[in-house]
Amino acid sequence: MSTNTFSPADKPLQRIPAGPAPQDPWPADRPPTRLTTTVPKEFVHRAALAEVLLTGQRRLDDMRFAVTAQWPRCHSFYSPLQGTYHDPLLAAETIRQVGFLLPHTELGVPVGHQFLMHTFAMSVRPDQLRVGNTPADLDIEVTFSDVRERRETHIGARYDAVIHRGGEAVATGRITYTCVAPRAYRRLRGNQGHLQIPLTAPVPPQSVGRLSPTDVVLSPIGADHRWQLRVDTRHPVLFDHPVDHVPGMLLTEAARQAATAVLGDAARLVPVEVESEYLRYVELDAPCFIEAVRLPDGPRGDRVQVIGEQGGEEMFRTVVTAVQL
Repeated sequence: MSTNTFSPADKPLQRIPAGPAPQDPWPADRPPTRLTTTVPKEFVHRAALAEVLLTGQRRLDDMRFAVTAQWPRCHSFYSPLQGTYHDPLLAAETIRQVGFLLPHTELGVPVGHQFLMHTFAMSVRPDQLRVGNTPADLDIEVTFSDVRERRETHIGARYDAVIHRGGEAVATGRITYTCVAPRAYRRLRGNQGHLQIPLTAPVPPQSVGRLSPTDVVLSPIGADHRWQLRVDTRHPVLFDHPVDHVPGMLLTEAARQAATAVLGDAARLVPVEVESEYLRYVELDAPCFIEAVRLPDGPRGDRVQVIGEQGGEEMFRTVVTAVQL
């Protein structure tokens, strides 16, 4: 999803309790169909089949849906943390893909429309993220609210998702978005996205929890807890296909890497909560600067606020909560 101006949702994200998980949302006599293939990649705005995480869907009632997904045991970018835990940002990408699939297949949004993400929040249970002997099969309950239409055309909503694995809650998420027809999007964006600044050098990968410099999205600028966003449009996952702005998942990764640099002990750090507000498009043709500030600890762990600024304006704001495992 892309980013644009929006006010944050007024309802707090459901956080996953440490105790017993909720009951499986599907009746025992009506299990969701487990398909042996992924959904069409066009429905989740992916060019590479390998990046499609969703495998099926069905409607439960008017605005409630069941979606199935699968996480690979290893991923080229969202690789297992410590070799033991699925990367929590796999949950973020899964929730993001849900927000493309269902509007296209259930709410009448044509393929080719642009989706603008305004707010995103996610909470995970690290104990349920352990990599097993087979890929993780997931059941996702999705509920849409604040649905908006214009002339009987779907133009936006909020949706809440609960990801289950073997009947146990793994993650919850919430996204608010609007969608824009191609002609309106061209008017909105004009000639943006045709130029980009030169690729900058990465910080040491180990300082931000990465193994390869290719996967680092922060560049040093000689200041503590402040970096330039490193935008490599050749990256096969973060730029799965050409876009005219910095993708939202790259900004989420930048927030995670900035929080990791601030908190240290990158090898043991696991983000358990992410809450973001996206204010403006981050453009490709100007430097974006990332600043991280440690906040007072929260009930679930260490908290870091990350702000992206471009051209003197705040572009996005994210709070990452993380624990050491």
